[in-house]
Amino acid sequence: MEKIKGNPVVRKIGLNRIILLGVLVLMFLACCLGIDGFAAAGKEHFLNTLNYVYFLGFLSLGVTFVIATGGIDFSIGPVMFCCALVAGYCLNSYGFPLVICIVLAVIIGLIFGAFNGWLVAYQSVPAFIVSMASMNIAKGIAAVFTKTQSQSWPLSTDPVNGWFRNLISYKGFPVGLVVFLLVAALCSCILYNTKAGRYILCLGSNREAVRLSGVDIKRWEMLAYVICGLLVGLASVYFVACYTTVQPGYGDQYNNEAIAGCVMGGTSMVGGLASILGTVIGVSIISMLQEGLLALGLGKDIQLIITGIIVIVAVYIDVTARRKKN
Repeated sequence: MEKIKGNPVVRKIGLNRIILLGVLVLMFLACCLGIDGFAAAGKEHFLNTLNYVYFLGFLSLGVTFVIATGGIDFSIGPVMFCCALVAGYCLNSYGFPLVICIVLAVIIGLIFGAFNGWLVAYQSVPAFIVSMASMNIAKGIAAVFTKTQSQSWPLSTDPVNGWFRNLISYKGFPVGLVVFLLVAALCSCILYNTKAGRYILCLGSNREAVRLSGVDIKRWEMLAYVICGLLVGLASVYFVACYTTVQPGYGDQYNNEAIAGCVMGGTSMVGGLASILGTVIGVSIISMLQEGLLALGLGKDIQLIITGIIVIVAVYIDVTARRKKN
């Protein structure tokens, strides 16, 4: 085992990430061999998995920055729905141009992120309380603004705005996957190769030491929430690009899945340690799991149970590993 860990490739990628990749491949093979018709409809299942990866991936990338500081954000799912609903209502009821609505969705997410970050960093309100409050605020704004009406975004058959679906796929080419991977690469560069990223990670490792070093910790902590809000807004665009219709009052179920994806990938819940590559792989596993359960005919309730178990196991492994290291 020590020889394997000492391999340059393994050290570069990380043994746990390689194991996660193996789990992802095994899950796909298990679905193909164990579920009737899964292999025959492989392309359809693969596309469904990608659709789930897109929006859930952006949520997970965003919350990775927050968790890296030692914080948490349970409002990302409802905020994503709020962005999509408000922007969708402006599109359908006020006739706003589609491009403006896309930008509006991202800006709404950014505003929520800045609001959460300001309360946590500058007003010292506990992150748990802030995220729970923002979750309710997002649901309320979406319901009041849209008068509790569902909102539909353009289909590919729309003669004017049909191009919107090209954000997912253009003539069979997975545009959404390219965008997601590019954003993930950018997040990786920010987190590991910039002053902002180093301070964000240091805040989770030893907040007091960073403060005593003369660093403006409030500024960098708020930045983590702003980045999260920006990615949540982007997630809302890809959610409606994949599924078209969005309803008020939903979104909570995606909080645990997004957090499970980043924690499974190696991001520590106590902060100071984060992996963007691990988050990408973890989200892919969660998405493949959801598609496999749907193919088995299992309902959303079973999916929630399994996701909850995954979160507990991932956090337990993280806590155990840190205890042994210490």
